[in-house]
Amino acid sequence: MSSVVNMENGGPSRTALVTAYARAYHQIADRPQIFTDPLAARLLGYAAEELPSLGTAATDRLGGAVTDRPRRLFFASRARFAEDTVATAVAAGVRQVVILGAGLDTFAYRNPRRDLRVFEVDHPATQAWKRERLATTGIDSPETLTFVPVDFETQTLATELESAGFSRTDPAVFVWLGVVYYLTPDAAHATLAYIAGQAQPVEVVFDYLRSATTEAERAYQRARADRLAGVGEPLFSYFTPDGIAAQLRALGFTGVEDCSAPDLIAGYLGGSAAFEGEPSPALHTIRMLRAKSGVEIGSSYGIREVPPV
Repeated sequence: MSSVVNMENGGPSRTALVTAYARAYHQIADRPQIFTDPLAARLLGYAAEELPSLGTAATDRLGGAVTDRPRRLFFASRARFAEDTVATAVAAGVRQVVILGAGLDTFAYRNPRRDLRVFEVDHPATQAWKRERLATTGIDSPETLTFVPVDFETQTLATELESAGFSRTDPAVFVWLGVVYYLTPDAAHATLAYIAGQAQPVEVVFDYLRSATTEAERAYQRARADRLAGVGEPLFSYFTPDGIAAQLRALGFTGVEDCSAPDLIAGYLGGSAAFEGEPSPALHTIRMLRAKSGVEIGSSYGIREVPPV
C-alpha cells in the first residue's frame, strides 16, 4: 500500500482515511453487520483478513473511530442510510446521485444500475489519490461514474457539476456525509441553497453536529475541536435540530427528517442493547438528517420528522 499522506502533500484528508478504515473494519469486526462493502478494505490495499489488528499502533494512529465500536457502527449506519435513501429514490425514477466530499466511498463501484449516474465531488488532491488507489488495486471505474474535482477556493460546485454533465432539470439525490462539520455555517447554507435550487424533486442526506446543551457536552466538543484543529481539520459548524430544520424549510425543503446517531444505529440493530452499554460520547451530538423538496421521492426509514417551527 502506498504511504498515507494528507491534503497538503497531495493525498486524502485524515478523516477520509479514518472513515474508510472504519467501514473496512466493520466488515470483519462487527456482528450483526449493518452495512456491506466488499471493496472498502481492497481500496485501502488490503484483503479484509490482512487489515492491521484493532488496537495496534497502526490503527491507533487513525484515532478512536476505528477502535471504538459505537463510532464504527455510526459510520456503517450513516452509509447504509444514505444508500437506502438512494435505492428508494432510484425505485421512484431518480437517475442522478451526487456524492459531495466522496472521500474513499465505494458506492459508485458497487452501483448495480447501468442507468444511474453517480457524480463524485471532492478536493482534487483526495480525488487524485483515490484514482491512483483504484488503478493500483484493479477496481474499475464504471461508465456511470463521473469524477468532479472541485477546489472551493477557486471553483464553484454549480459550474463544475454542470460542466461534468449533471442536469439541473432532472431529479437527484445528494449524499453529503462527514463534511458539514468542517464548513462554516455560511458555506453549508450556500451548498444547501444550490441543492434546493434543483428544478426537479431533490433529496439531500447529511450528518451534522448538534450544539451542546450541557457543560459535559461543551467540554467534550471543545476537546474534540482542539484535537481536530491540531491535525489541520478544524470544526466550524454546529446546529440545533429546530434551527437547521427552519433553515431547510426556508430554502424550500418540505420534508425534513432528523435523528440522533445512537437512534440511527439502534434502528438498524434493533435497540440500544447494540451498544453494550452507553454510546460513545462522540455520538451524543452527531445527528443524521434527510430533507426533500418537490414531489416525494423517498420514504421514511423511521427517523424523526422535525415539526415546523
